[in-house]
Amino acid sequence: MESLIDFFEDVPTTFRAGILIGGIFLFWVIEGVFPLFEFGYKKVRHAAINLVLNGFFVVIGLAFAGLLVWSSDYVTTNEFGVLQWVEMPFWLQAIVGVMLLDFFGAYLIHWIEHKVVWMWKFHLVHHSDTTVDVTTGLRHHPGEAVFRMIFTIIGVIAVGAPIWIVFLYQSISALFAHLTHANINMPRKMDRALSWIFITPLMHKVHHHYTQPLTDTNYGNIFAVWDRLFGTFAQVEDTSQLKYGIDTHMDPKENDDLGNLLKIPFQAYRPPVGAKFGDDEEIEVSRRENG
Repeated sequence: MESLIDFFEDVPTTFRAGILIGGIFLFWVIEGVFPLFEFGYKKVRHAAINLVLNGFFVVIGLAFAGLLVWSSDYVTTNEFGVLQWVEMPFWLQAIVGVMLLDFFGAYLIHWIEHKVVWMWKFHLVHHSDTTVDVTTGLRHHPGEAVFRMIFTIIGVIAVGAPIWIVFLYQSISALFAHLTHANINMPRKMDRALSWIFITPLMHKVHHHYTQPLTDTNYGNIFAVWDRLFGTFAQVEDTSQLKYGIDTHMDPKENDDLGNLLKIPFQAYRPPVGAKFGDDEEIEVSRRENG
């Protein structure tokens, strides 16, 4: 355990880059062999747009890196936060720390982005993707990076997370972003079994359905426990009926144009059209389970 702590306290840049690039490559290959949907799209062009957006996102994240490290150093030095107040073995610290950072840095801010209109306008750039694949996990407006980093820092302070747990969380979070967005046809029984604990590909695809209420479910990134605990967990019987995108921005000219994607948060707000599942069927064909 000490070797793990030492590694993530000063995690090599090559390792973090490997998680990002290697994860994309791995799931790019898998989704090509076992696709959930057969998209008739220009995959390389689609990936290029999402990678450029991710480049902006990374730059914003790096601007907050110093504050993130300082926050972690501060809480550990001053013994502030849950992990500093409750004595536990290192392995349990890792589990609790990653789970709580996942709540603040992923679930909570994601839920808020869906409820606050001006924040939603930044986040819908992610939802505007009508061909969800592994690169969709990189598709975020740079403005959204500010929200995510602020809530991650809030999480670090509330959790009292040492820097090794922060970097461990970020590495796992990046890997799950690749996995859950990848266009892979995971066996349904396996997916549903794993979704009692973790966010799975089919579970997250429900969140990318183009209309409410499914859009407003399955907010988690790593752990499914938060969606189950707060009643935002949902499943559908037939994921082949899912339609990706967002009902207010279904024009390909909007969604495949990088310049327009960057301008979306500053355009007039468009309210949701309605709550349908598929093209014509009512939402009741979905099945919601809370556990």
